[in-house]
Formats: sequence, C-alpha cells, structure tokens
Amino acid sequence: MPHRTELREIASGQTRGVILSGSPSSTQSRKSPRPPDGLFDLGLPLLGICYGMQLIGQHYGVEVLTRDQREFGRARLRLTSESPLWKTLETEQVVWMSHGDYLPESPKDFVQIAHTDGKAVSAFMHETRPIFGVQFHPEVSHTLQGGQILANFVYEVCHCAGGWGAAAFLERAIPELRDKIGNKRVLCGLSGGVDSAVTAMLIARAVGNRLICVFVDNGVLRKDEVSQVVNTFAAQRHVNLLVVDARERFLRRLAGVIDPEQKRKIIGEEFVAVFQEEAAKIEALDFLAQGTLYPDVIESTSVRGPSATIKSHHNVGGLPEALHLKLVEPLRELFKDEVRAVGRLLELPPEIVERHPFPGPGLAVRILGEVTLERLAILREADAIFLEELRRSSWYERVAQAFAILLPVQTVGVMGDERTYESVVALRAVDTSDFMTADFSRIPWDILARVASRIANEVRGVNRVVFDVTTKPPATVEWE
Repeated sequence: MPHRTELREIASGQTRGVILSGSPSSTQSRKSPRPPDGLFDLGLPLLGICYGMQLIGQHYGVEVLTRDQREFGRARLRLTSESPLWKTLETEQVVWMSHGDYLPESPKDFVQIAHTDGKAVSAFMHETRPIFGVQFHPEVSHTLQGGQILANFVYEVCHCAGGWGAAAFLERAIPELRDKIGNKRVLCGLSGGVDSAVTAMLIARAVGNRLICVFVDNGVLRKDEVSQVVNTFAAQRHVNLLVVDARERFLRRLAGVIDPEQKRKIIGEEFVAVFQEEAAKIEALDFLAQGTLYPDVIESTSVRGPSATIKSHHNVGGLPEALHLKLVEPLRELFKDEVRAVGRLLELPPEIVERHPFPGPGLAVRILGEVTLERLAILREADAIFLEELRRSSWYERVAQAFAILLPVQTVGVMGDERTYESVVALRAVDTSDFMTADFSRIPWDILARVASRIANEVRGVNRVVFDVTTKPPATVEWE
C-alpha cells in the first residue's frame, strides 16, 4: 500500500500487521512520505525497515541524524537480546545496509536488540508493544537470514499463515488470464529471456494457440541469439512464433545517440511501432503481453508510493492509444527468483529458466557511447567469450548475471612489437536473487585471467579488460 492509504482502510479488520518499508527519502525532509496519522495508535504489530525504523524512532522522540558517510553493503550484526524477530537465528548475522540517516539511540520504552560496529542503532523493539525496527534490509538476498526475520515477524508476531508459492500463483493466474482474455488473441513480445518466456508459456497455458509471439531482431542482440530463440520456441507447444528482422530501422535511429535514457526510449518507441505493424496483420487481436517484473516497476515509476525512478523501462507504462491493444503483465508483482520457480512448474527447459537476464534495450545500453555495427561486433564477441568460459568452468549457474560492457575510451597497449590504442572491455558479474541489491561475484582469478587473455587475443579492437567490483547500491547492475 502507498503511504497515502487512509487509516480506515488499514484498520478495517483485515490487517494483521504493518511493515514500514525503506525509502530513498530522508525523514528530515518535510516532503518525505509519512504513514497516516493514528497508525501507531491502532495496536497493530509494526516492523520498520531502515527509513521505516527511523520514522518509528522519530515518532517516539528520537532525532534522526545524517552520517558523515553513507553506509552501503554487508555488515556483521550481533544479536544482543531475545526477540521474536530472532527466533532460530544464530547470534552473528550477515546483513545488508543501505542508508545515510540513522538513529543514535533507541526511543524511551524501547530496547536495542542488536548492534554492528557502526554508531547507529541496528535494531530495537518496544518493551511491551509489538513494535520493531531494523536499520538493515531483511528483504534483500544479501541479508542471509532476512527471509527468516520477515517470516518471524509474519508468523510469530502477526500470527499469519503462509500459503503463497509458485504453484499457488499459477492456480490463481491461469484462471484470471482466461477470464481477462476470453476468446481474444494476444500478441506477446518474446525476447528469449526468462521473463518473456515465462509470460508466453503462462498465457499459452491459459489461452492456447490464441497467443501469437513476436520475436524482434532489433540489431542489438547477443551473438547467435536469433537462432537460439527460434530453435527453442519453435518446438514449444501452443506457441505461434513470428520473427521480424528490424535491425536496420533500430540501428538507423540509434545512430549518433549517446545518452542512455534516449537509447532506451528510442528502442521502446521502435518496439511499439513494430508491434503495431505486426498487430495490424493479425485479425481479432486485443491484448499485448509483456514480461514486466516488479523490480522494473519499482525502478521505473512510482506505482505504490514515491519510490525513486532509477531508469525508464520500455516494458512499463501504458501503450499509445494508436496501438489499440490492452496490456497484459501477468508477472508484474513477481521478482526474478519467483519467475524462475513459475517457469520450472511450466516445464520450460533449464537453458531458458536459468538464463541470465538481458535488458530490453539489449547491447545498446552495454555499449557506452554511440552504437555502431563495428562496436556491436566487438561487444558480441567479448560477451560470448565471457559467457563461454563461465559455462566451461561451471560458474555460469553460480552467478545471477554476467556480461561484458564496451567502454567509450581507448588505452595504450602493446601487441607484438607494435604500440596499440584500442578499446576497453569491462566485465560485470553479480550475485543476487531479487536484483534489487547485488554484490559482485567472486569469480576465481584464473577464470578471469583466461577470459581477459582470450578477449585481448581474439577480439580485434580491444587491448584491455577490467572487472567491476561495485555492489548495488551504490551502483546498478547494468552500467547504463
């Protein structure tokens, strides 16, 4: 629920507890989001996470302070007092911090129940009421026991019963899709990635051959991607697949464009145009399906409150009226790990379900600077070598996402007896399950050395390879 939700809706009798989430805002700002007046008087269990914890502290009279340095990344948490939140947890925990403001002390009638080496209060609870706060983020995968902490709040404090899962999602989603689509036909943008593949198979399970999948070769795909997608989906039941060669029109519009947001918008506009043209060829077409996930929604637009917009995303938002198609986004409330679980139940092959994410704008946002045929060729080869070596060493399945980036800089090198002045390729590999936060993968040096050597030797135009060791936050997974 957004923070603007009225108190009477929360107090309707259906609410078992309230979690006050994190936020990019500061509680010190008068414009920062606040829960409705009276929330703290309802007697409901409350859990504040980061910003939410600071709101609780502020409400009970503690001044929120700003750190000299923001705190991002892993921290060691020591549990110092018994609490329902800590049930079954070891005393030492690895947690994920992401904040600039902090509480220097616990409010009156609260007790601190954990601490790190930092000066901020790491976790507290009210002495008599079911109110808790944690400065770290239990909802992200890098808080190793974060799921258990949230489960303890939901089950032990709020006394809820858990029944959601991938199977339950399918049981609900398939009838909903049948009711929504009826006897109409659906156009689905198929990229070959897990999101669009699960979307396609889910809708096919609901409406059968009334689904028409369109795979657009936009000119900024990975090496051999077109043939891989065609070979994979041509054999799938209930999937009508059309392949559109639109390379020339996309690359023509991208010529000379450097700004990443402009690249994304151009590619989004062209996708809409292509779908509009394809839709015009198909009779009785009413819906367009997209593999939008919840991280796309969060990072693109404020749909459930004032979340910061990190990037625009061509899969999110309404379609132009000229398209005359209704939008279907069955995965809109799911995270990547949940989508994979649904894909397995839909019996998609492992090479699709476990495939690393690939952005909608493709290699256009992995080429920093202008997108040209020459630079695309360089990046495709470098990226293919990186993924090939990860698969060969069984590291592809151990990282959540890995790819190469072509930088808009040239450096001095030496090859043979000649001095070179050529491009730099960066390698990015991250560990995450939800993609809202990510840590860089600790790939063994010998593998990275082999990848760098192969790229420098086999890819003409590259003489230097670097490895990105930045977490998300403060960086994003993609470079653009």
